[in-house]
Amino acid sequence: MRRSSDLSPEIAEEAAWWRDAVFYQVYVRSFADSNGDGVGDLDGIRSRLGYLELLGVDALWLTPFYRSPMADHGYDVADPRDVDPMFGDLAAFDRLVADAHEHNIRVTVDLVPNHTSDLHVWFQEALQAGPGSMERARYIFREGRGFDGSQPPNNWTSVFGGPAWTRVPDGQWYLHLFAPEQPDLNWDHPEVRADLEQTLRFWLDRGVDGFRIDVAHGMAKPEGLPDMEIRPQAPGVLSDDAHDPRFDNDGVHEIHRMIRKVMDGYPGTMAVGEIWVKDDERFAAYVRPDELHLGFNFRLVEAGFDADAVRSAIEHSLGAVALSGTPATWTLSNHDVVRHVTRYGGGALGEQRARAMTLVELALPGVIYLYNGEELGLPNVELPDWALQDPTWERSGHTERGRDGCRVPIPWEGTSPPFGFSTAVNTWLPQPNEWDHLTAEAQLEDPGSMLSLYREALEHRKSNAGFAGEELEWYGAPAGCFAFRRKGGGLICALNTSGASVPLPPGQVLLSSGPMDGDQLPPDTAVWLV
Repeated sequence: MRRSSDLSPEIAEEAAWWRDAVFYQVYVRSFADSNGDGVGDLDGIRSRLGYLELLGVDALWLTPFYRSPMADHGYDVADPRDVDPMFGDLAAFDRLVADAHEHNIRVTVDLVPNHTSDLHVWFQEALQAGPGSMERARYIFREGRGFDGSQPPNNWTSVFGGPAWTRVPDGQWYLHLFAPEQPDLNWDHPEVRADLEQTLRFWLDRGVDGFRIDVAHGMAKPEGLPDMEIRPQAPGVLSDDAHDPRFDNDGVHEIHRMIRKVMDGYPGTMAVGEIWVKDDERFAAYVRPDELHLGFNFRLVEAGFDADAVRSAIEHSLGAVALSGTPATWTLSNHDVVRHVTRYGGGALGEQRARAMTLVELALPGVIYLYNGEELGLPNVELPDWALQDPTWERSGHTERGRDGCRVPIPWEGTSPPFGFSTAVNTWLPQPNEWDHLTAEAQLEDPGSMLSLYREALEHRKSNAGFAGEELEWYGAPAGCFAFRRKGGGLICALNTSGASVPLPPGQVLLSSGPMDGDQLPPDTAVWLV
């Protein structure tokens, strides 16, 4: 069993290190390729740890690197206790964890408990064993409706489009809230729970510092699997509907209590859940003292570039965690949503607004999750049809382009693709030719670059006493603006989303997202004052 004493003194300094940490999400396929096959891998990440240390992050979150047929780029797990050869092997993972700890960077990994791959040994056994078998009981198999069972057991839809049920040759149907290649597990089965505990201990014993739990409001299904209300835009996992029976069922909390019980035996580790739940009280239930340490908060992702919307997102987020006493988490982008430079308008305007929102986010108390490439100001990429690989593209009949546009490989250096990401000419998703000015190399020594802004802001966040307070006080501000202060620390953050310059709050400018206008705060700009 891994104990705090097994870690370096710097890493083991505080059991609750995660309460104000800055995490950096690595989409493993797109970060750095060490073997020239055009796909990122674990040794590629290890080769860039110096960059991550220079950036100033505290921990990594690695997307799935487990054995998988890659129907959903690794979120269809065939063996959760091994590394897919595409990304390396267990020795490469061990090297990465050891080297990351030497750089004083912790490592957290994705956990996918809602479903497995259809090539997982359990599901293959279930197909062979037939109806009524113990093997099928690990998944959710049901008889169909209609006189001949030819209709799905209920009307649930898949998050990726189409029905959430697939029929097998013997006539039964199995549930998959995502792709057909991702059959949902039956969490009422004791072997399912025991297997997850084995997986948790396997990676904790290898030195990981925590987990990000995929679809943490899933897993538990309601009694009888009642029909859902079908709407023109049926809610999926990236939205919230209190009447959607597919998610946020009360039985899920027993699963999280089991996870927490295991993790409490490994001091200094943590778990954060992907929880698309907007109701404050229901969200708070996931982060009770005997459940998850943290819950992903997506309110900033969902808010537009508008002072009132952003303030509302902040206040609701802080209100939800106040019910449980856990820190809030903040993020602007991830591997499932359009990058925020593009969401805020794209081009120079989107970049200007993204810089402003970066200062807002990093001024907030709690935990920060950065998505790889946002520190370079990467926009979403409009990929050609032939390049799209997200299962949403096929499942929607080519009407939804999916998430590939935010997953394009990182540009590191040089003036043309693959920009140092790989030695391969063709990377798994193509990079735009015009990204030469967005490479890490091009931005590293440019004091006005997005990368320099992140580095400076993260350095201030770590070292400046103005960030000590955990509560906010709001100032009066003109329409389209806001200003808040960290209680106890004294840092003031002001944001202007109006169309005109406004007077600055009192204080000395510590950092601004763009050029200042004397004692005025220009539009689409944020500033830190002390």
